Amino acid sequence: MSDTPHILIVDDDSEILELLSKYLRSQGFEITEASSIGDFKKKLAEMTPDMVVLDIMLPDGSGLETCRDLRLSGFRTPIILLTAVTEEVDRILGLEFGADDYIGKPFNPRELVARIRAVLRRTGEAPAAPQAQDNEREKEADEGKAGVYRFSGFTCDPSVRGVYDHNGKEVELTGAEFDLLHVFLDRPQRLISRENLLELTGKSLNTFDTTINVLISRIRRKLREAGAPDELFRTVRNGGYQLTARVERA
Repeated sequence: MSDTPHILIVDDDSEILELLSKYLRSQGFEITEASSIGDFKKKLAEMTPDMVVLDIMLPDGSGLETCRDLRLSGFRTPIILLTAVTEEVDRILGLEFGADDYIGKPFNPRELVARIRAVLRRTGEAPAAPQAQDNEREKEADEGKAGVYRFSGFTCDPSVRGVYDHNGKEVELTGAEFDLLHVFLDRPQRLISRENLLELTGKSLNTFDTTINVLISRIRRKLREAGAPDELFRTVRNGGYQLTARVERA
C-alpha cells in the first residue's frame, strides 16, 4: 500500500458521498466513489482499494449480502459498513458476514476517520505516522522476538497475520478475528472480560458486547472446521472468555 490509503466509498446518498469524500481527502486519503452495487463492482474490477466503506442499503442490492459474497469469494480488503438501521441484528449480521467494523448513521466524519485508521492499523495496512515510527519499530521487534504461536495443532504467525492448521492450510480469518485470537494467544488460559477484550483489540468501549460474542463464535467455528476441539474457548457467564489450549512460542 502507498503512503496514501485508497478508500472506496459506496453510498447512494449524493450529499453524504460528497461530504465524506471531501472530508476524507482533507485527512490524507485517496477516494473513489460508487453510488450502487453495480457501480461498486465495476470500480473493483478496475482497482484494488485499501479499504471499502459500504452502505448496507443501496438501490440495487444489499450491502450486507454484498459483503458476505465478497468474503466467500476470498476478498480480504477491510470493510466498514454504514447503516441507518439501529437494530442489533443488523450489526451482528454485518460481523457474521465478514465486516471489520460498522458505524451507524448519522455519524461524525471524525469518528469514521478514527475507525478507518483503527481498522487499517489492525489489518497491517496503515502507514505509520511520523511520530509513531519509533513505537512501530519497537512493536515489530517485539513481534519478531515472539515468533510463531503453536496451539492445538495450529500455527499462528503474527508477522504475516496467518493461522494454519496441522497440514499447513491457512484458516481464513478477518482482521478483527485475527486480532482477537492474537489477544488470547498472548494470554493463554487466562479469563479475559469482554471489556478488556474490547480495549485490547482497539475497539470502542461503547461497542455492544455482542461484537465480541460474534467474533468468538466465528473463530470457534472456523477453527473447529479446521480440526480444533469444541472446548478450545471456554465461556464464563458474567466473566468473559478463556483460551483453554496450551500455547507454545517457537
